[in-house]
Parts: sequence; C-alpha cells; structure tokens
Amino acid sequence: MKNTLNKIIERQPLLFTEAKEIIYAIAEQKINDAQIVAMLVGLQMRGLQLEEIKGFREALLELCLPIDIDGSNAIDLCGTGGDSKNTFNISTTTSFVLASMGHQVIKHGNYGVSSLCGSSNVLEELGFVFTSDVNKLNKQLEETNICFLHAPLFHPTLMKVGPLRKNLGIRTFFNSLGPLVNPVQPKFQLTGTFNLELAKIYQHILKDERKGYRIVYGMDVYDEFTLTDQTRILGGNVDEYLSANSFGLNPINPIDLYSGESVQEAATILKNILSGKGTDSQNNVVAANTALALQCYKPEESIQSLFSSSLDFIKRGEAGRKHF
Repeated sequence: MKNTLNKIIERQPLLFTEAKEIIYAIAEQKINDAQIVAMLVGLQMRGLQLEEIKGFREALLELCLPIDIDGSNAIDLCGTGGDSKNTFNISTTTSFVLASMGHQVIKHGNYGVSSLCGSSNVLEELGFVFTSDVNKLNKQLEETNICFLHAPLFHPTLMKVGPLRKNLGIRTFFNSLGPLVNPVQPKFQLTGTFNLELAKIYQHILKDERKGYRIVYGMDVYDEFTLTDQTRILGGNVDEYLSANSFGLNPINPIDLYSGESVQEAATILKNILSGKGTDSQNNVVAANTALALQCYKPEESIQSLFSSSLDFIKRGEAGRKHF
C-alpha cells in the first residue's frame, strides 16, 4: 500500500488492478484510516483516470451484496453529489414523478457528505425504512414502481469509509463511483456529474451497458439539470446543450433551488412539489429532469414535448397522491 500511496503523491496513474486492490484492502481492513484518508485526498486533488474508475467500480460490484431484482426495464436517477450547491433533492423528487407515471425506478443513494441532505437523509425524514430484504424491495417495486437501495446496506466498503468521508466533508472518488455501482445495474439511467471530464468517462462506461442513458453536467458546475445556465447532455449519440431557453423559459435563479437549512425543510419541499404545490422554478426543474429521464426510454420524442407533459403531470399533484 505504501507504493500505491507514493504513486498517488507523485501524481502517477494507477493500474486497473491497483485500483481494485485498494477497494479490497479497505474491505478486508488491510489499510488503516490514515492511509485511506491520504488516498481519498490525494486522488481528489489530482483527479481520476478511466482505468482507476473502472477498477474501483469492478471491485465494489464484486464485493456488494447480491440482489435478485429485475432491472431490465428500470431506471436509476443518481448524481455524483459533491457540487456543493445545496439544491433541493431534484433526482429523488424526479424519481417519484417517474414512478407515478408508470416507470420502474430502482434508486441508489446515500447520506449527504458534502451537502446537508442527500437522498437517504430526505427519504428517512419522509419515513422510509431502508432494507436489503429482496422480497420487500420487489414488493415495493411491484406496488409502487419504486424502491430505494441505501448504498451502505449493499456495499460493505462504503459502510467502512462512511465516517471518514463524513468527517472530511469534501467530495472524494466515492462520489464519482456512486451512480456506477447500483447493485441491480438498471438498464436505463439519468445521472449527473460535478465535472465534465468525469461525465465523458461515464459516457465511455455506460454506452455499452445501458439501453438508454443521459449524463448531465451543468456548465455552472451543477451535477443536475437545473435551468440556471447551459447544461451539457451526453448519451448514446447525443451531445448537446440545453438551457431554460430550450423550453421558452428564463434562466432560474440558483437561490430558487435551495434545499433549506434542515432535512425537514428539504422533505417539505419534496412533498410540496409532488403535491402540486411547488414553485414555478421547482416544478420546471423537476419537469426538465423528468423529460430527460423519459428520453432514455423514448429518444425519438422531443425534449420540449416531454417537458410539457411532465410539467402538467407535476402540477396536477398526482405523484403526491400516489406516494404520500
């Protein structure tokens, strides 16, 4: 491990096998906390390479709790986090909208590390009890079209590094891996990254593994489609820029997407949007993300028409009636 640390310090790329060995060393407690923190900070400072991400990812998927859920028609909506923007829970809200529209959602998520309220925080506040029981998860999916995979329950390695990441309070390479390591590996995905280079790495990885996907990177450094500025959209043969103007709207003020000062406030915002009581800015952003998710299934349909139908659905409050 000392040699690996020296390579990181010297800004040398790690081999695929070396990256895998790091994850296994953490899982098998062959590396101490000080060494883990040194690697987290060192890799974050120099940035990740494709082979490193692939190695980390393969190890996490090999070590994760196996789960028998059919993801062939399901979608995951999970961003990297780590953009430090403290927006309301856009992907989680969008997940409920999609499920209410009849699409299966298998959402992978975790507690917030560099932000106040991650998806797991807000879901707990809403009363969800996380489980790794496959029967319960399949029942949730059958009855409501949605289930939640709380990452530490399925990834022992994430459980081990969780306290260290929380104490650091900054994004690390585990943020970069989150959307790639859903244990079910649903065949459709909408995800966002805090870094354009990382978005292109995601595209390289997902293009051969997903039936349909979209990766978003906000040019004002959001890992969500926020309508605050231009957003780069990558997916399959897609490489385009979208903005509020694409939907005939004015750019949204970032303050209008703020999640509040507590998990309770974030949960209230989510419920209000799903109940048809969201603000125009909140509704428009969720509709835009819903439209992108629907394009994963229906790439031939225009983003504008999907946005319009999604916005109407959200304003009617149907998602709130079905889930709360």
